[in-house]
Amino acid sequence: MPSPESQNPKSKIQNPVKRVFLSLGSNVGDRLTSLRRALEMLPSVGVNVARVSSFYKTEPVDFRPQPWFVNCVAEVTTELMPLQLLKALQKVERALGRRAGIPKGPRPIDIDILLYENVVVRSSVLTIPHERLGDRRFVLIPLQELAARLRHPVTQRTVLDMLHDTADSSQVVRLKTD
Repeated sequence: MPSPESQNPKSKIQNPVKRVFLSLGSNVGDRLTSLRRALEMLPSVGVNVARVSSFYKTEPVDFRPQPWFVNCVAEVTTELMPLQLLKALQKVERALGRRAGIPKGPRPIDIDILLYENVVVRSSVLTIPHERLGDRRFVLIPLQELAARLRHPVTQRTVLDMLHDTADSSQVVRLKTD
């Protein structure tokens, strides 16, 4: 008798692996530990970490009266579709203590999808590429460390071009870590 899998060919189909860039940030508690724990937890939700930028101490941008952040960018691979990926990242954020609070305010962890292959998503819950990607030095500096010539799928501008042209003058200082 054939197995249930052989009767349903769709059950064997897997999504192809996609290359994604994530931004991670923290400004509450032990910021470096929070980032490292988030990176360690990603494989448990179907996100494999390929490379991670240096860590950077960064000045708050939108909501200034708060502690400075530590940020990095991770190049990851996943079979998850964009909305599935968003839910997986939110699961990691919740596990690390992220709760609803002041928009752009203090948080123990924040994980954003910057780029997902060359996919463009515009929905009420998710925008890819990240809508403020070209306006944030705290994202562009670590991203250029990993993929300086990577092109924005809508504007076709490279990460280096966006970094050169951004009006953001906030401080982004590379940390020396072990």
